[in-house]
Amino acid sequence: MKENQNIEFKESWRDEYLKWICGFANAQGGTLIIGMNDKGEVTGVADVEKLMEEIPNKIKDILGVVAEINLREKNNKEYFEIKVDAYPFPVSYKGQYHFRSGSTKQELSGSALNAFLLKKFGLNWETVPIPYFKVEMLSNDAFTLFTKKAVKSKRLSEDILTDTHETILSKLHLFEGSYLKRASALLFHDDPEKYVPGAYIKIGFFRTNYDLIYQDEIHGNLFEQVDKTMDLLLTKYMKAYISYEGLQRIERFLFPEPALRESLLNAVIHKDYSTGVPIQISVYENQVIIWNSGKLPDEINLEKLQNKHPSIPFNPLIASAFFRAGYIEAWGRGIEKIQNECYKANVQLPEFNYDYAGLMVTFKAGLVEETNKMSGKMSGKMSGMVSGIILDCMKKNSKVTIPELAEIAKVSTRTIERQLKKLKIGNRIKRIGSEKGGYWQIVEQ
Repeated sequence: MKENQNIEFKESWRDEYLKWICGFANAQGGTLIIGMNDKGEVTGVADVEKLMEEIPNKIKDILGVVAEINLREKNNKEYFEIKVDAYPFPVSYKGQYHFRSGSTKQELSGSALNAFLLKKFGLNWETVPIPYFKVEMLSNDAFTLFTKKAVKSKRLSEDILTDTHETILSKLHLFEGSYLKRASALLFHDDPEKYVPGAYIKIGFFRTNYDLIYQDEIHGNLFEQVDKTMDLLLTKYMKAYISYEGLQRIERFLFPEPALRESLLNAVIHKDYSTGVPIQISVYENQVIIWNSGKLPDEINLEKLQNKHPSIPFNPLIASAFFRAGYIEAWGRGIEKIQNECYKANVQLPEFNYDYAGLMVTFKAGLVEETNKMSGKMSGKMSGMVSGIILDCMKKNSKVTIPELAEIAKVSTRTIERQLKKLKIGNRIKRIGSEKGGYWQIVEQ
C-alpha cells in the first residue's frame, strides 16, 4: 500500500490531523491510516480503544461529518483506518477550508476558496448576481455589436435586431431573478473593470525576455477586446512576409491567424476572472505567448490537455454568448481547431504549459519541413553561417548569452546550443567558469 490522492499515513494521532479529514471530505473522499509510516510499514498505535472512541466524536463535533473507523492488525501490531466520504457541502475546520489535491493538503484562500465554495453550491464565478447592477447601465454599442454578429453568423434570427436588451439578456440566461449576473458586465458593459478587476488584455513586444519595446492595454467589453487585440496583433505586433504567386501578392504571417484567434478566444472564455489578473500576450520576433489565469481540475493533466481533451473548465455563459455571436464554432473544440489550423499552414504545433497559476500557449516560428530537416542535421552552409555569427559575437562580448546569440543569429536557442557543442568538440571555443558567471574563450587556431 502506498500514499496517494485518497490515502494518507500517520504514525500516531494528533488532533491537527482533523485538517486532513477535512481535506478528504472537501475533495474526493479518502482514508487516513493511523499507525503506519511513510513507507507503508505498520508501526502500531498505543491506546487504540481510547482513540477509537474519542476520534469519531471530535470529527462530528468539529467538522460536522461522520467517518467510518476500522481497527486493523498486522504482524501483531494494531492500527486503524479513518474513512471519510466526499461531502456535497463545504466542510470547515474551525473556519478553515482544507482540500486534498494530489498527495498534499492545501488550505484554500482567496480566489481558490471562492471557486471551491461556488462549486459546492452548484455555481461558478460568472453566475453570481451583482446587486444594484441595472440593464440601463449596459452599453447600447455592445448590444449592437453582438446582435449584428449573431445575425451574420446565422446563430440567431434577424428578430433579435428588434429585441429589447432585457429580452437578449434573458435569452443568454444572464438574469438571476431580477438581478443581472456577473457575466453580463463582462459582455455588455463599456468598462467591466468597475465590477470585475483585471478584466482586460495586456500585449507587449519583447526583444528579449527582459527587454520590452512597446505595449498596449485593451479594455472594453469582451467582444471588443477580442476584435481589437486581433487587429493589434496583425497590424502592429506581427510582421507579414510578402511572396508572389504569378501576379498575385501574398501576405503570410509566421503563425496562422485562425489559430491565434482561437487561442485568444480560449483565453477569454477559460480565464478565471476572480483572480483579477489580465490576459497577457507576449510577442517576440519568432514566437507568440498567450497566457490566462485559471486552474485545471485535478482529473485533467497536461497530457490530456495536449490530446485535445474537451473538458477544460470555462465560463459557460460567456462561451454561449461568443458561440451565438459566431466567434467560436463549437464548445470544447478550441485546442483541436488550433492544431488543425497549424497543420493546414504547415507550421509547428503550439506548446501548452500549465502551472497552478494558469495556462500558457506558445507559438514558435518555423515550417514543419524546415524544422524536421534542421532537427536532424543542419546544412553545411547554414551551420557555417551560424558558427561564424557565434564566433564574431564572442570576440566582441565574451559573456554573450545563448538567448542573445539566438536573437542575433535569428535562430532558436536549441540551434545555438547544438552549434556551441560542435564548436567545443572541434576545440574552437572553451567555457571558462560557471554557466552564469563565466565567459567564452575563443581558441586560437
